[in-house]
Amino acid sequence: FAFSQLSQLNQIMKPICLLGHMRSITQVRFNRDGDLIFTCAKDPHPSIWFALNGERLGSLVGHNGAVWCVDCRWDSEKVLTGSADNSAKLWDTETGKCVLSVDTNSAVRSCGFDFAGTSAMLTTDKTMGYKCTILLYDIRQDPAGQPACQMLVPESKITSAVWGPLSRFLITGHENGDLCQMDVRAQKVIRTEKHHKGAINDIRMYKDGTMFVTASKDHTARLIDSYELQLFKTYKTERPVNSADISPLRPHVLLGGGQEAQDVTTSGAHVGKFDAKFFHTVYEEEFARVKGHFGPINSVGFTPDGRGFVTGGEDGFVRLHSFDNDYFDFEFE
Repeated sequence: FAFSQLSQLNQIMKPICLLGHMRSITQVRFNRDGDLIFTCAKDPHPSIWFALNGERLGSLVGHNGAVWCVDCRWDSEKVLTGSADNSAKLWDTETGKCVLSVDTNSAVRSCGFDFAGTSAMLTTDKTMGYKCTILLYDIRQDPAGQPACQMLVPESKITSAVWGPLSRFLITGHENGDLCQMDVRAQKVIRTEKHHKGAINDIRMYKDGTMFVTASKDHTARLIDSYELQLFKTYKTERPVNSADISPLRPHVLLGGGQEAQDVTTSGAHVGKFDAKFFHTVYEEEFARVKGHFGPINSVGFTPDGRGFVTGGEDGFVRLHSFDNDYFDFEFE
């Protein structure tokens, strides 16, 4: 299996194409078991799919605007979504019914369950005179009857956020390239580092929580320590990186991105470069690409067992790939 012959990669791995969104995909997530895929887009209907065959389980109907983020609880019983309609909603996975709804002052950009699945984190945009905020809710109670734990972010807008190891703190990525650790209990910033020169589009935690990978508009993805925010590795590309993930099985990092549509018309050098890229985690070298999307890739992710990956693009398609046996025999030289 020759990774140097990049054109062969598409011929070997036949993807399952999921088409259920009429607009650009904004985020794709697996549940912990890897049997369900959760997708959201710039349309108001997040969807749930079976990962085995790509069949759509159903859609979550209730939002009135683009849905920017989605997350699934560890037991797969609840789904959390955040939307541009200034709301976040908690859904029952089996029935598709909305069980909790939270209204915010501005669009919800990021959301996520904590380690125990009892708290929900939301981040809102800085717009219309409202500051960028982090909201924490105990989802075991009705949010209408409890005051939200609110943390104001004084400087740059939060563009991505995840829970840290064992939910001891939050890790936030900002529009100006800053990375911050936020103490949940003390409601203050613990540590700030600036490893990027552009907006951080995505943050993905490694399976054991010790490190995470960031994707940025500065054409790089970076591997960073979760506790000290120390930079480990840098993966450089020739285009903005919208999303990245770390394989739970092999020492590989997956990157997806591409030039924005309005920039492609003025820069022919990036036309058509919408493939997913694979880098070696340690050596920082690209060794494979997978084509297929007709626009920038907005979200990528390895399956929880590391035996496949998924990509969601500006073209509205979600492409589910499964690695063949030769991938697991390949050794980087």
